[in-house]
Amino acid sequence: MSIGADAFGFVRDHVRAESAIVLETGKEYLVESRLLPLARQTGHDSVDTFVAELRRTRNPALLRQVVEALTTNETSFFRDADPFVALRQDVLPTLAKERPGRSLRIWAAACSSGQEPYSIAMTMRDTPEVAGWKVDIVATDLSEEVLAKARKGEYSQLEVNRGLPVTTLVKHFQRSGINWRINPDLAAMVQFRQLNLMRPFGPVGRFDVVFLRNVLIYFDLATKRDILRRVRQVMAPDGYLFLGAAEMTMGVDDAWERVPAGRSSVYRIREDQRSCVR
Repeated sequence: MSIGADAFGFVRDHVRAESAIVLETGKEYLVESRLLPLARQTGHDSVDTFVAELRRTRNPALLRQVVEALTTNETSFFRDADPFVALRQDVLPTLAKERPGRSLRIWAAACSSGQEPYSIAMTMRDTPEVAGWKVDIVATDLSEEVLAKARKGEYSQLEVNRGLPVTTLVKHFQRSGINWRINPDLAAMVQFRQLNLMRPFGPVGRFDVVFLRNVLIYFDLATKRDILRRVRQVMAPDGYLFLGAAEMTMGVDDAWERVPAGRSSVYRIREDQRSCVR
């Protein structure tokens, strides 16, 4: 039995209020499949009865778990490949010429279970122009559950098979039983934090590169515009923004310009807008 209209409406409104993610009509199956394991863990035979109890008790921990269950997105190592080629061949060599302090800060937003920030760390280590540089990678996500996995840095054979060439795997990972664990020197480059993109970012510092890939597609226009505006405020004026292939700033926040980078593209704050960045 699929989730009832009332239960779906409650979940949809709660998720939107907490994360700005829009669950449109037609997503009932997604909500049902994501919440059924949580319902069974709490002793319910159906999502409807679980949601009914949730509406009555307003249990904060369960409400948070509902949001986490519905905001955990697909990920893999070196997802889509081209952005990481652009980072290695175009963005990092350019920044290497512009940063005499030999230091870079990178933000991987909505990092899920850690494959993206660790892919960035591997790319940094394998790019000669920034070899030996001080690199800080801040990786954030709404979900504490996926952040716990990311901090552990341990992945199954199936997970490492998704996107990791064998040579890269044996270079940057070590065996951990039947799994693989990221090497300590790479793990030390990444700091994981909980952060909700729809709320003030807090004292995150200034970034040279921001990965905000495959995130904006889940938000409405007003939320996209607000997030991009606030991203500008935490970026170096000459920094680089990576978005997903289906995402763009045009018609959302025109303070950005699209710049070709290899077979991909990146975004930079328009030169006439850089003085507005604090």
